[in-house]
Amino acid sequence: MRVKPADGRALRWPGTLRLLKYSGEDVPETAFWLRAKEKGDVVEADASSAGDEPAPGRAFVTGVEK
Repeated sequence: MRVKPADGRALRWPGTLRLLKYSGEDVPETAFWLRAKEKGDVVEADASSAGDEPAPGRAFVTGVEK
């Protein structure tokens, strides 16, 4: 199933603790992801919504902030 974080939410992959891409990713239909969907932490994503663009208002930090 393909999901993306709900607006204003960030969710980490269990095990790796990597953030779920805002644009959406394919995830296994495990209890973790089904529970996250039921709680409203993630929503179904279109298969066409691909890419690594950050959410509006978010930025990827690659260095030390000055």
